[in-house]
Amino acid sequence: MMDVDPRQYENVAINDSDIHNIVLSYLVHNCFKETVESFISCTGMKQPADYQEDMEKRKRIFHFALEGNALKAIELTEQLANDLLEKNKDLHFDLLSLHFVKLVCSRKCTEALEFAQTKLTPFGKVQNYVEKLEDFMTLLAYEEPEKSPMFRLLSLEYRQQVADSLNRALLAHANLPSCSAMERLIQQTTVVRQCLNQELSKDPPPPFSLKDFLKS
Repeated sequence: MMDVDPRQYENVAINDSDIHNIVLSYLVHNCFKETVESFISCTGMKQPADYQEDMEKRKRIFHFALEGNALKAIELTEQLANDLLEKNKDLHFDLLSLHFVKLVCSRKCTEALEFAQTKLTPFGKVQNYVEKLEDFMTLLAYEEPEKSPMFRLLSLEYRQQVADSLNRALLAHANLPSCSAMERLIQQTTVVRQCLNQELSKDPPPPFSLKDFLKS
């Protein structure tokens, strides 16, 4: 049973320290080191133990992956969490695929093919990776891979997705939450709003949109 009717959320008092912890969790999760330092200084919060060293390492790894320098990201990941990629084959494949894409974009097709044969093809022994391999190899069939059906694999969005997954995996490996408190709070809020809308309306309302809610 809930102590407070969720429909009375506007009357619920929020502790400033809770808000500060939520914001700090988001900043640390995303490696905003300078902002974290300013935020802690302004709010007088206690610094998380060893957060600076961990954040700086994750930040470097994240940016290498985001820039497509996957081999460097892999090297630093193995230094920080030497068994992470061995246990997370999906993530390892995705990182290797970033390097393959970088070679393709640089028009180093021969080198890309050799890299695929030595590093990516072994994943093909597992059925789950066969379709992924086919998608990446399709890029080699086009003089302008940006115009291929698999152009999304060349996008910043794809690199962002892989970099985010790597950051979450590093956090989990360090026994830290893989999602920030703010992200979990938004997920929970979205679900609660959807449930309340369904409860209070005879006709199903449109799906709850956080973006629209923040504009209201």
